[in-house]
Amino acid sequence: MTQVQPLPRIGDAPSWTAAFMDRDFGWLEFNRRVLHEAMDPRTPLLERLKFLAIFTSNLDEFFMKRIDLLRRQAGAGKSARTGNHEISGGKRAEIRRRVLEMLEQQAECFNHVLRPALADHRIHLLSWDQLTEAQRQAANRFFMANVFPMLTPLAMDPGHPFPYLSNLSTSFGVLLRRPDSEETLFARVKVPNALAQWIALEPDGDNPGSCFVRLRDMILNNLHELFPGLEIVEATAFRITRDAEVDLADDDMDDLREVVEEELRQRKFEAVVRLELGPNPNPWIRDLLMQKFELGETDVYELSGELDYTGLMAIASLPIPELRDEPWTPVVPAALADEDADLFALIRSGDFLVHHPYESFEASVERFIRSAAEDPCVLAIKMTVYRVGDDTPFVRSLIRAAENGKQVACVIEIMARFDEARNLYWAKQLERIGAHVVYGVVGLKTHSKLALVVRRESDGLRCYAHIGTGNYHIKTARLYTDLGLFTCDPVLTTDVVHLFHYLTGQSRKDDFQKLLAAPINMRRRFLALIRREIAHAREGRPARIIAKMNQLEDPTMCEAICEASRAGIEVDLIIRGFSCLRPGVKDLTENVRITSIIGRFLEHSRIYYFANGEPNPLDGDYFIGSADWMYRNLSERVEAIAPIEPRPLKERLWEILSVNLQDHRLAWDMLPDGSYRQRTPPEDAVGSARDGSHKTLMELTRQRRSFRAIFPQSP
Repeated sequence: MTQVQPLPRIGDAPSWTAAFMDRDFGWLEFNRRVLHEAMDPRTPLLERLKFLAIFTSNLDEFFMKRIDLLRRQAGAGKSARTGNHEISGGKRAEIRRRVLEMLEQQAECFNHVLRPALADHRIHLLSWDQLTEAQRQAANRFFMANVFPMLTPLAMDPGHPFPYLSNLSTSFGVLLRRPDSEETLFARVKVPNALAQWIALEPDGDNPGSCFVRLRDMILNNLHELFPGLEIVEATAFRITRDAEVDLADDDMDDLREVVEEELRQRKFEAVVRLELGPNPNPWIRDLLMQKFELGETDVYELSGELDYTGLMAIASLPIPELRDEPWTPVVPAALADEDADLFALIRSGDFLVHHPYESFEASVERFIRSAAEDPCVLAIKMTVYRVGDDTPFVRSLIRAAENGKQVACVIEIMARFDEARNLYWAKQLERIGAHVVYGVVGLKTHSKLALVVRRESDGLRCYAHIGTGNYHIKTARLYTDLGLFTCDPVLTTDVVHLFHYLTGQSRKDDFQKLLAAPINMRRRFLALIRREIAHAREGRPARIIAKMNQLEDPTMCEAICEASRAGIEVDLIIRGFSCLRPGVKDLTENVRITSIIGRFLEHSRIYYFANGEPNPLDGDYFIGSADWMYRNLSERVEAIAPIEPRPLKERLWEILSVNLQDHRLAWDMLPDGSYRQRTPPEDAVGSARDGSHKTLMELTRQRRSFRAIFPQSP
């Protein structure tokens, strides 16, 4: 691997770590912006419920991925990779303080803002004591018919050990007493996650409209049915979170599949890292749970609101258009409107981009693989798979291709966090029909988004490629903003062929002509591009950097951005999630601006722009691909970034970047202290400044489709 040379320092600059932002605090600040969408009255009412649920889901992931790691780092006395920031009990206390503050805001928003607002729209989320007598009787009948058979009360006594509790499960700890004894017994009752967490009831005169009651309340008020003959002394609701980072010994990696399967088995029993309790929990139950799970006070959260807001997703999905975002159906690009047209001929006529979810994933990416599976001239299909979901058309197309006698090679990342079981299942399905299934390079996750089609044509073999920023996942393609390049550029597709050889055959190729591939040449190439901008700036030529990504954390890239800023280069970073670099820090990042866009779609595309001495932005250099500027992306994963060269495609990318940078509805500016401030639209705002990036790009996509329908020969 080529050694990365440090960038030349400009004057006596302080270390870039003076502009360091702690990763974990940055993650929490991102989730604070998600929570704000639920609190923002401009967000449609049911969408606000959705953001409450997303906030909870994001927080769950944070605890599963980070807390036990912080514990172990504190125990080992280790420091973070950047900034010599010591991991300490003080940091965990600060995490707890910030989390509790946000949880209180979440509960306040739900209980005192959203529930009353929903009631105004005849959607009643009722507590048990708010039900009418008729509704209670109906709820009790529902419980006996649909819930009671699902419950398994588990007692704890010398003959019954403390019950196993699954990750993210909500339960009741119940104190019981026999009528002939003063001895207190403990039992656990799990709230089934296979059932809806809010149960619909018939409305009545007091509560007209749609009425719902918590499944948890229904169980609590029917506990006597589970323990006949026993006195129920008290019950406390609680929820646990387990660590998701299984630490397996790597002395036997002969079979990666077996290793991952063992990891999945062990994950069920990983340490509990968080205990959430309802308000005013029973002290004895609280102490018992803390003792059994070996938790300290820092790990216990007593909540004034819901234990789990993710169950609100069902309510947020109610078909009430006036309370939800404007419906959006991805547009079929005009060039792809004819389903019978030869897709490969279209790609031969010139590279083209698709932008999801504004443009149809099904009519472009799915069609590409489906056409390849059915085309008799196609000889081979190769794909990388990171996350594909359950009902995936891609695997079905690959299976059909293999059955049609084509060579099928699929690089499946079976260590994709939380998707391991699903990816293992699809790997087995493909192997059964004779596809070549590999798990990539040991020690590296395969995160690249690549599909390669090899086709026999009149002048020989030709390769076609799709290079994307997002997963081959039909559901997230409607929720995430992503880009995909279709090309048959022989130089670029040859690079893709070499990258697949690296993944499947342990090729030692150490560079590519056009492709930026991690961990091979991507870091080196990005640093060279930044150095080139610095050289242009020193010579008085136009220099600018715009980078759109999910996260920024890599120390080398952060230092390079600081050097670019100190050279006077304007650097705009559009970073949805966390950034470990803070803008506006004297002598380091005074020319750096960092923007985060949070809205109805999850910003997921990666776009990189370098002016390269050209005053016209359409003459600069553009790249898209799978990698953020994080250490793991550049050094511990297989990633692919492709240059975008045709001018019409550069126009599309510049349009996206411009819309994002002009956004005053969904955009937040990162401040020098690491906090964020939401932009406010000016009174005379138009376009993205008024409506935000997502609505603006939806409208531009509609206009583009209409224009092409009227003028089909237009570029």
